[in-house]
Amino acid sequence: MPTEEGQDRAFTPALGRGPTRLYDAALRVFTRERRWRGAVMDAVAAANPRTVLDVGCGTGTLAIGMASRIPGALVTGLDPDTEALAIAARKTAGVRQSIAWRIGFASDAALDGRASAFDVVTCTLVLHQVPLAGKAVGLSAMQAALRPGGRLVLADYSEQRLPLMRALFRLTVQRIDGREDTQPNADGVLPRLIAGAGFADVAESMVIPTPSGSISILTATKVG
Repeated sequence: MPTEEGQDRAFTPALGRGPTRLYDAALRVFTRERRWRGAVMDAVAAANPRTVLDVGCGTGTLAIGMASRIPGALVTGLDPDTEALAIAARKTAGVRQSIAWRIGFASDAALDGRASAFDVVTCTLVLHQVPLAGKAVGLSAMQAALRPGGRLVLADYSEQRLPLMRALFRLTVQRIDGREDTQPNADGVLPRLIAGAGFADVAESMVIPTPSGSISILTATKVG
C-alpha cells in the first residue's frame, strides 16, 4: 500500500519485500486471518451498509467476503498495486457479486466521485506500511469518502502492549516492512491519528494476538 513519497507515489507492495502472489498464504500463516477478517465483517454487517469502500484491498479477499456477507451492497476495492488487483479480479471472474476494483492510494479514497459516497470504509493491514504523514492523509481521505454517520472499520497492527507481541512484531513485520513506518503503529499512534482526521467515537473493540504481533480492530464514526 502507499508510501506516496513525492511525485513518484511509490508504495509498499502487499507483502513488503516478498512476492505478492504469496500474500494470501502469508496472511493465513502469520496473522490469524480468519479471526480478524471475521471481526471486520461482523462490524461492517452490523452497519447494514449499501456501499462499502475497502481501502488497500490488496488481493480482494475481504472485499469479496463482504460482498457475499451483505447481499445487495456495492463494494469498491481500492489499491495502487495492479498485480494485487489482477489477482482480485481473477478471484471474482464469473462470480455474480457487486464489486468494483479501482486503482488508487489511500489518499485517493474520496476522489473520482467517491466523496461522501460510502456508508462504511474498511482499511486492513495497510497503515502500518505507510509513513506517518501518509497515515494521517489517508485517514482524512477515508473520512471524506464517508457519508455523515458513516463508519470506519480498521484492522491493523496497533499498539504492541505485551513483550511477546513486541518481539514477534520485530521479528516478522518489521523485518519485512522496515522499522520507520511500522514503529508508530507499534507505539499506539493510530487512535490519535483517527481522531485527528475528524472521526468521533474512536474505539479499539478487539485486540487479537497473532504470530506476527497483535492486530487491533478499531472503529470510528464520521459526524456532521
